[in-house]
Amino acid sequence: MSKSKIHVYFVPGLAAGKEIFRNIILPDDRFETHIIEWLIPEKKERISDYAKRMAANVNEENAVLIGVSFGGVMAQEMSAFLDLKKLIIISSVKSKHELPLRLKIVRKLGAYRLVPTRLVVKSDDLTKLAVGPRSKKRLKIYDEYLHVRDELYLNWAIKNMVCWDREECQEDVHHIHGNEDIVFPIKNLKTNHIIEGGTHIMLLRKGKQVTDKIIEIIGDN
Repeated sequence: MSKSKIHVYFVPGLAAGKEIFRNIILPDDRFETHIIEWLIPEKKERISDYAKRMAANVNEENAVLIGVSFGGVMAQEMSAFLDLKKLIIISSVKSKHELPLRLKIVRKLGAYRLVPTRLVVKSDDLTKLAVGPRSKKRLKIYDEYLHVRDELYLNWAIKNMVCWDREECQEDVHHIHGNEDIVFPIKNLKTNHIIEGGTHIMLLRKGKQVTDKIIEIIGDN
């Protein structure tokens, strides 16, 4: 009897669509992949309630859930409502204590409320907001994948990224991170799954290395 496939669900980064995973190619004889796209939040919706709605898209037990950047935060929140085989985050954080100092200051000052999302949704500034300062060439590459430009979603997502209040890291989280990530510097977090030369957009630049690391974490069981 052939071995059943492992279902792998991906949650993209802030404002990103399914195309962000185009370089993550899992062997189709072992894996069935699914992309969970962002929902538009209800006004003042709690992150736990939103996560429950997102989790409803995972239709199999013992699935693998993988989230990138803010999608990694969301995957951790979603895991409270799921029976998972593995929980993997990429280029993300596991608690509010792993956030960089600049975001902690933004939170303390409430400066996230000042982000002009009404203008950002219509400009290339959305890319800088999602992945941090980069060369024009790299920003142009990533801009192709940012499709969720709804103002309500952006306001909600920015606030919940900056103000994520998780105190303790989940023990079952497998964290893949690049040692050159300037959005979430590796010096602020702990992980054994490091991609050398990996930046915050390493999904696009180092897809093969990230894919290999995902397969290694999932294992044969």
